[in-house]
Amino acid sequence: MAAVVELEVGGGAAAERELDEVDMSDLSPEEQWRVEHARMHAKHRGHEAMHAEMILILIATLVVAQLLLVQWKQRHPRSYNMVTLFQMWVVPLYFTVKLHWWRFLVIWIIFSAVTAFVTFRATRKPLVQTTPRLVYKWFLLIYKISYATGIIGYMAVMFTLFGLNLLFKIKPEDAMDFGISLLFYGLYYGVLERDFAEMCADYMASTIGFYSESGMPTKHLSDSVCAVCGQQIFVDVSEEGIIENTYRLSCNHVFHEFCIRGWCIVGKKQTCPYCKEKVDLKRMFSNPWERPHVMYGQLLDWLRYLVAWQPVIIGLVQGINYILGLE
Repeated sequence: MAAVVELEVGGGAAAERELDEVDMSDLSPEEQWRVEHARMHAKHRGHEAMHAEMILILIATLVVAQLLLVQWKQRHPRSYNMVTLFQMWVVPLYFTVKLHWWRFLVIWIIFSAVTAFVTFRATRKPLVQTTPRLVYKWFLLIYKISYATGIIGYMAVMFTLFGLNLLFKIKPEDAMDFGISLLFYGLYYGVLERDFAEMCADYMASTIGFYSESGMPTKHLSDSVCAVCGQQIFVDVSEEGIIENTYRLSCNHVFHEFCIRGWCIVGKKQTCPYCKEKVDLKRMFSNPWERPHVMYGQLLDWLRYLVAWQPVIIGLVQGINYILGLE
């Protein structure tokens, strides 16, 4: 026992070799535990400095990556958004195949197929009159499903933390897995659909001609035309068109209510589609039950950084550690 204590206090490769040669069969359980403890300390001796170096590399990489991403987004927003969208769409697919998450893969394929069709329709020239409403309906549907799924997942996690799952005789691990899975589905597809919707909204609005990302619009907006969908706002009984409620912004431009809501919430635009004056979202969503949708959209915009770039940054950190020989 005294020899084990001396070996534990001592250091170096010699002590580690002597610990490996100790016959565990002749020791009591307490002595065996002390030998294992000493072996662990001998094996990891000097790793404190290595761990500190790895933490510094992680912090430095996060800071530098954040600065580079901010500059990229400011200088070349279009390429930044396209690369971010591609990463959010592809990166989970790698982990899905690797970890055999077949249920997620099936949902991902269905979502990708329908979204690809809708995106194809949105990027065609000339734009079919029914396309803008098709695009906003699809992405608004996904937005509402993701919102409901995220809320249910969050409630399931909280109920599990408070032990309410026991009332339904559900195991804590099963309840937590269910809640986290729903939360992940809701947040992931919520982030993904908003970026696809924003891209489609830009294409459609530019094609219609009342909106451009920079510069003046190519068409003059008539009081009787919605700048989001390009259709007549007020339709006579004898005419063919869309009859629905209208909404007037603070800049006095009038739009279909469905179109301007889809433009602001689904398409992530907070400016008038024609004059680019900032839209007062609090005035548009005066109903207290609708305001959480705005907050949820802001949360999704923040999470897109974690979904798209965190795996890349972590992989970069691991690559640096591997090159420097850090374990």
